[in-house]
Amino acid sequence: MTIGHAAMSTVVQSAAAISLVWSTFVYIVQIIGIYQIFRHHSNPHPKPVSPTLQHDEIPHITVIRPVKGVDVGLYECLASSFRLAYPRSKLTIYLCVASSADPAYGVLRQVIDDFPGVDARIMVEEDDPLLHGAQGHVRNLGPNPKIRNISRAYREAKGDVIWVVDCNIWTAKHAAGRLVDKMYGYLPGGGRTKPYKFVHQLPLVVDLEARDTDERESLLTTSSQSQAKTSELGGRVEEMFMSTTHAKFYSAINTVCIAPCIVGKSNMFRKSHLEQFTDPAQNPILSASDAARGRGVDFFSSYICEDHLIGDLIFRSALPGFLNHGLVFGETAIQPMSGMSLSAYVARRVRWLRVRKWTVLLATLVEPGVESIVCCLHFAFGLTTFQWVHDNLGVPQTWSTMATIWLMMMTAWMTVDRIFSGKLHKLQSIDADEETPFFARGTARQGGVQWRSFREWLPAWLARELLAVPIWATAVLLGTTVDWRGKRFRVSMDMSVAQVGGSTNTPVMTPLGSNTPRSRSKDRLD
Repeated sequence: MTIGHAAMSTVVQSAAAISLVWSTFVYIVQIIGIYQIFRHHSNPHPKPVSPTLQHDEIPHITVIRPVKGVDVGLYECLASSFRLAYPRSKLTIYLCVASSADPAYGVLRQVIDDFPGVDARIMVEEDDPLLHGAQGHVRNLGPNPKIRNISRAYREAKGDVIWVVDCNIWTAKHAAGRLVDKMYGYLPGGGRTKPYKFVHQLPLVVDLEARDTDERESLLTTSSQSQAKTSELGGRVEEMFMSTTHAKFYSAINTVCIAPCIVGKSNMFRKSHLEQFTDPAQNPILSASDAARGRGVDFFSSYICEDHLIGDLIFRSALPGFLNHGLVFGETAIQPMSGMSLSAYVARRVRWLRVRKWTVLLATLVEPGVESIVCCLHFAFGLTTFQWVHDNLGVPQTWSTMATIWLMMMTAWMTVDRIFSGKLHKLQSIDADEETPFFARGTARQGGVQWRSFREWLPAWLARELLAVPIWATAVLLGTTVDWRGKRFRVSMDMSVAQVGGSTNTPVMTPLGSNTPRSRSKDRLD
């Protein structure tokens, strides 16, 4: 049975042409991302310039690390900020936690005590005078827990450079210097290039389940997620997603830089820029009603998906002489993980897509088309349906040919992912030393994690690919609520969210540009 024939309708031919163009476009984007990873993640990079400048020329960095709960490897991740190869007099670290009763508080105290020579403090949200005490009020900030967590650290930052790093992220020793070099445009030999307004790292998950080493066991003893003794597929699927599809497109989009593409794992920007961009008097893209929302990170306390919105505002706000976003290739933000179930992975992806769909609607709507099953189906359909291809290349217009092409493209896609993820997990661009934890040494170094056999790798890859479209459909088409930091919120089309079942005193998120003023007075309820 043939698919096409001489009288094939214009509609089908147009659909075939669109499918060919779209799938070819997706392949090209992936090639760009793959090229960048192989180019920049094959060897350690030269040491950064900024730490070697004259003392008064070195930018002061305030590292802000929001903490909630005890993640696997929490101590090592936090300690990586204290081990940075950056002048101590130019480095301040704030470890931010909602309450001294948080299970992570003891770990924070231990890190502080172990590095007495570092300018570091624990900032407890319950002690923030903006939110508590005679002059404070819970509604001085919106309900976003991460913004409430880091607000004081941001307000009391030393210097102009703000580096927000999630608590479950490990960074290499030279990461600070390389991010500063990128943001300020420092080049070896005293040269300068155009600076950036915002710089960030490529995130990578390393799942520690089923990797039996003494170091792994010591990390898991401090994790509240490590009760299960058996391997959890969810962590491997998350690892797979971050080291294949996400890494390819993240690297490609940040190469062409036609739109903001960031996650909130490790981001650096200037406080002076964010203060300016969140002031309606200085930023024409804001409305006058935004004046009541505070400045800096406080401006985003009434939004969900704050990391994307901060990056998006910085990207869209004009500043002559500066480039928008810069991904620091070769510097990987590593997230160790353990104990994630498959259902937890699905819930995590659904939550992210529901939050994201109203912030980047077009990208969310076309997302199924970049997934392997759908993209290869587009290519196979176009190749066996478009008449020009049949007339000039002799491709048969049969269902069996279409199925064969689809299977060949899926096999090629899987092969590329196997090679690509293996390359990333070697972590060859990381400056490893005796203080580097095993999960950050990569699969190519002695003492690092062992790379997964194909027999172990394949089920995670298949699960990731088969779940991609159902997760998208569930998130985008079948619901509007998200579970976030122990609460449930309903996400509206205007990007506002309301807590489901929340009390009348609970702060409610409002959309960008809303005319609803935020109260500036008394006690937190979240």
